[in-house]
Amino acid sequence: MRPVNYIEGTMVSLPCSDIDTDQIIPQKHLKRVDRSGYGDVLFDYWARDDDGDLRPEFPLNDARRRDARVLVTGANFGCGSSREHAVWALLDRGIEAVIATSFADIFKNNSVDNGLLTVTLPASTIEELHRLCSDHELRVRISLEDLAVTVGDRTWHFDIDTESRTRLLAGLDPIAVTLMSEDAISRFEAHRPDWMPSIG
Repeated sequence: MRPVNYIEGTMVSLPCSDIDTDQIIPQKHLKRVDRSGYGDVLFDYWARDDDGDLRPEFPLNDARRRDARVLVTGANFGCGSSREHAVWALLDRGIEAVIATSFADIFKNNSVDNGLLTVTLPASTIEELHRLCSDHELRVRISLEDLAVTVGDRTWHFDIDTESRTRLLAGLDPIAVTLMSEDAISRFEAHRPDWMPSIG
């Protein structure tokens, strides 16, 4: 997993609340066993019509937003199922951070595990960011080191729990965290009685 220190780029606005994981990545697309290839079907129900053609009015289909790195959205983002594919689809599409007033807990945990930064800000700030998104050339910089979101001459600070911040800054996914204790695990296994189940 790549370390996350700062993210810089343009923003795209999706001003909806309670966007669930089936809206982020519909169940019909959960057929791959790897993490790639989901970006093209991100928000598929909204992004395409019944014939599979892109809807020009959908914000992420705007050619000026194709390289957006930050999604600004509403409350309770990522609710619904626990599918990790929702995070994979956002990352595969190039979205490196999501800013919202709140996130579903499982989605937030999955985000940390995969290197997607979730930033929680007050509703009034989110409303201002939605307005700023109308300028497709305006860039945002999110610093995890400084816990700050900066657009132009405006800066807003956010909080994140220490463990998540540490893991994101170091690029530690759950496997990497486990491997940090590899020696201790090996020592423990070496002294387990033979009659107990082995994980080797």
